[in-house]
Amino acid sequence: MAAAGANNQDYDIVIVGAGMVGASAACLLARSNHNYKSGSLSIALVETSPADAFDTSQFDPRVAAITEQSRQLLELCGVWSTISERRISAFHAMEVWDAEGTGRIQFDCTEIEQPNLGHIVENGLIVEALLGKVAALENIDFICPAKITEYQQLDDGLGLELDDGRYLKTKLLVAADGAQSAIRQQFEFVTKEWDYGHKAIVSTIRTQHPNRQTAWQRFMPSGPLAFLPLNNDGDLNLCSIVWSQQTQIAERLMALDDEQFCAELSMASEHCLGNVLSVEKRFLIPLRQRHATDYVVHRVALLGDAAHTIHPLAGQGANLGFADVAALVDEVDRAVARGNDIGALSTLARYQRRRKPDNLITMAAMEGFKRLFGADNVTLRLLRNMGLSKLNKLQRFKNTIIRKAMGM
Repeated sequence: MAAAGANNQDYDIVIVGAGMVGASAACLLARSNHNYKSGSLSIALVETSPADAFDTSQFDPRVAAITEQSRQLLELCGVWSTISERRISAFHAMEVWDAEGTGRIQFDCTEIEQPNLGHIVENGLIVEALLGKVAALENIDFICPAKITEYQQLDDGLGLELDDGRYLKTKLLVAADGAQSAIRQQFEFVTKEWDYGHKAIVSTIRTQHPNRQTAWQRFMPSGPLAFLPLNNDGDLNLCSIVWSQQTQIAERLMALDDEQFCAELSMASEHCLGNVLSVEKRFLIPLRQRHATDYVVHRVALLGDAAHTIHPLAGQGANLGFADVAALVDEVDRAVARGNDIGALSTLARYQRRRKPDNLITMAAMEGFKRLFGADNVTLRLLRNMGLSKLNKLQRFKNTIIRKAMGM
């Protein structure tokens, strides 16, 4: 490890990963503790990717369906107004239907007296706004690009050696470094995981008819298809797609030329927005469910995809990550107010107790939906179609579902 010297720095918290989850955690932790000792918490945000990886001059095909709860968190970070001045797409309704029958359910924001059900926002725009705020906060150092090469357990913290020669000391290491988290592996967190046997095709499309600011989702035995409405300066003929298919089918679809792909997509969507006229570059993402049996050890906490990854059929991945951030920040604030060690296992265990049950319930529900709509059984098809149609008539119960999904 590095010896004492000019490149050695002490921080209260080191966060690894400057994506949506890591950058929002840095912003909230930096802004929320202004009475800590003689000032604020000192924070380092470490990112392995080069700074130009966060360029948003081009439309980012990766989007997040931001709930009201997540929007409020981004507002607390001080970035929502910046994001909303760029490209956000509020959606007012949602249509979900079964490809193997007549079952259908609709949700509408007017039924719960809200202006919308959420916002479709490019991942890149969220990250760009958060990193802009990071740069403006004096108690955050953004270290990019850099990678931790060695770890050292100290009496009162952790020592971290970076590949650029710097040596950092911290009371709390936060892993927001994604599904393939190096920190999770370094500290030997145990995970339960399995491959879905599916891959998701992600892209941006232009449709014949306007999207009506409605999210459309069709469940097929081979996987769900979602059209997420975009609004680019009033152009409502754009959608972001997430098309989850069995691996062999997904790879066949990726091999098609654009015209053939648009024709297949039009049929798969049952022409809900007419014909698909064009498609941008397509991306293929393997789908794997993963959950860490513990989110914390002494001085280390996992956030977002580092702790759990989920099937994208309900678009809840980013929102679960933001909820993790809110809970961890609350528990760090509590520890600071009481003069407790922010990296102690007793502090971090409170974060785990708050988030693990909710994440497991959501993951189980998504797995249940996937299995239910993927089942090729006549009786199950009949029951799920009857269930969807029945649920669509239970307005009060339907409203409860959508409010819960929005985090209200």
